[in-house]
Amino acid sequence: MRADVRQVADGTYLVHGSNTNWVILAEGDAVTLIDTGYPGDRQLVLDSLASVGSSPEAVTAVLITHAHNDHLGSAEHLRSAYGTPVYLHEAEVPHARREFLQQVSVGEVLRNAWRPGVLPWMVHALRSGGTEQHPVTAPEAFPGAGGPLDLPGRPVPVHTPGHTGGHAVFHLPEAGVVISGDALVSGHPTSRLEGPQLLPDMFHHERARAVESLDVIEGLAADLLLPGHGPLHQGSVKAAAQQARERAV
Repeated sequence: MRADVRQVADGTYLVHGSNTNWVILAEGDAVTLIDTGYPGDRQLVLDSLASVGSSPEAVTAVLITHAHNDHLGSAEHLRSAYGTPVYLHEAEVPHARREFLQQVSVGEVLRNAWRPGVLPWMVHALRSGGTEQHPVTAPEAFPGAGGPLDLPGRPVPVHTPGHTGGHAVFHLPEAGVVISGDALVSGHPTSRLEGPQLLPDMFHHERARAVESLDVIEGLAADLLLPGHGPLHQGSVKAAAQQARERAV
C-alpha cells in the first residue's frame, strides 16, 4: 500500500494512510507533521514525507491532535530517532505518556461487533498495531501562550475536548483550513454516514463534551476541513460542524 498524498493548499498536504489521515505543513523542505497514523503506518509516514520533498530529519515538530494509537503511532520513533519534539495540548501530555488511557477497549468493540463495519475495522486495527502501546517518553505541551505556533504552516492549536480530554484541532487562518483530528470527521469504516459527523459513540471518552466542542469548531473561519478519518471536506467548516451536531442528536 502507498500513502495517498494530496496537496490541498499552499504547503498543505492531506495524507490518507491505511485507515487514518495525517497532515504535512511544508515550508521548503522543513515540515510540521500533524498526527502519525497507526504504528503499522510508519513506512507510509516516511514515504509521504519523501513525496513532498522532505525527510524525517527535516520534521521541525510533530503535533498530535490526541493520543490514540491510530494518531500517535510513530511519534515516539521520530522523537527518539531524530530528536523531533512532540507537542500536544497540556491535558493530553500525560495521555501520550500512557499515565492513563482514554481509548475504546477491545471488550467494548466486541460488544458493538454486530454493527456494520465494526469487525473488519477491528481486524485492520489489530493488524496495524492498534492495541500496541507506544508512549511518548517526553511529550511537551504546545509552546507559547496561545496563537500560532512558530512552526512551518503557523498552525493555531484549539482545545476541543470530548473525544479525549486534551483533544485539539489546528486552525490555519490564512489558508482557511481546519485540521480536525477526531473531533469532526467525514467518514469512518464503522459509520454508515458520509460527510461531516462525529465518530460513533463508543470512540468518545465524553460524548457530551465532544458535541459541545463542535461549537468551538463552528467558530473557526475556514472552508477546508482535513479530518482524521474520511475524505477532505470542501465547504464552510461552520456548516460542517452544524451538520455533525444535527446528526448527533
